[in-house]
Amino acid sequence: MALLDALKGWSPAQKNTVIASYLGWTLDAFDFFLLVFVLKDVTKEFGVEESQVALAITLTLACRPLGAFIFGRLADRFGRRPILMLDVGLYSMLGFATAFAPNLTSFLVIRALFGVAMGGEWGIGASLTMESVKQESRGVVSGLLQSGYPTGYLLASVVYGLVYNTIGWRGMFMVGALPALLVLYIRRHVPESPGWNKERARQGNILAVLAKHWGTALYAIVLMTAFNFFSHGTQDIYPRFLQAQHGFSVREITTVAVIYNIGAILGGWTFGLWSQTLGRRRTIIIGAILSLPVVYLWAYSTTMVGLACGAFLMQVCVQGAWGVIPAHLNELSPADARATFPGTVYQLGNFIASSNAVLQTTIAKNEGGNYAFALASVAVAAAVAILVLTAIGREARDAKLS
Repeated sequence: MALLDALKGWSPAQKNTVIASYLGWTLDAFDFFLLVFVLKDVTKEFGVEESQVALAITLTLACRPLGAFIFGRLADRFGRRPILMLDVGLYSMLGFATAFAPNLTSFLVIRALFGVAMGGEWGIGASLTMESVKQESRGVVSGLLQSGYPTGYLLASVVYGLVYNTIGWRGMFMVGALPALLVLYIRRHVPESPGWNKERARQGNILAVLAKHWGTALYAIVLMTAFNFFSHGTQDIYPRFLQAQHGFSVREITTVAVIYNIGAILGGWTFGLWSQTLGRRRTIIIGAILSLPVVYLWAYSTTMVGLACGAFLMQVCVQGAWGVIPAHLNELSPADARATFPGTVYQLGNFIASSNAVLQTTIAKNEGGNYAFALASVAVAAAVAILVLTAIGREARDAKLS
């Protein structure tokens, strides 16, 4: 009943805005996750250590705060819609350019620039959507938006399973140009946010806003650091874990990845909806607590069935907690910097957690190739941190955003 109420009475403009923002984050994540499936191939192509190629993931994540700030400020100044189109076009172009990297250095540079463009999309899309939909729909829309991330991972999994053996790792990145088509949809169907005001944009001073709300900003950065270790620590090297520690084939890895990304999507939708009645903080805490008993099944199962079940349940919890974040951060954000604040604090947390891939591959190497320990230790630490930080925080579920 709550779901039906949340979906009632939407205007065509609201529907198109939600669709565009969801697809923007989906296709952004699709371009990002292509790399996690081809780490071994890129390593072999350039004749380097795997940890050196994993640095590309770190650089992408580390450069996202810069993009969140730059594109966020542009969106606060010139409007959400035109800057969203610019951002989608840029990350599509850079995803495509990855396919033509001649050596490791250029590969790393391109992925770093891709990180700048990737960092801009989330904050703009989330603010545009949350400012456009009605208050009682924010929870379910928040879950839907955040589920774009595992949907992108799912698409990357499917592309890997269907065409990798035919087009190779470079061909995989060529497919990354397709998201550029979304720009045409946004231009034709998506209006400017009702929460953006041209006059107020001219008067806004980001330094003054951040100085006034420094406590909220600092808290949000620490919280998002824990959240990013939670998501990237359970996703980024999981395909490599299945390949290296269990000897899974391309088909088996793809199957497991599809299963756990379906769990992630369902988790985001379900927990996002729950947050509208249970509250943002309480829903996040439930997701973090439920993930803890799942860790053993997820990391230490010895069969494909056990690993797939564990991965499905883990991502229900991880992305369930994440499904609350688009609404939660926008509701906590100052009105004069809503395109900048959520995306920047999110991506600064991402920057701090950007060492995850290198950290986990290093832990696994030091443990004699034991990826299970590397995965489990990070997941547990992140879940506990989220539980504590959320419990001591606040929420603003009824905040007016438009």
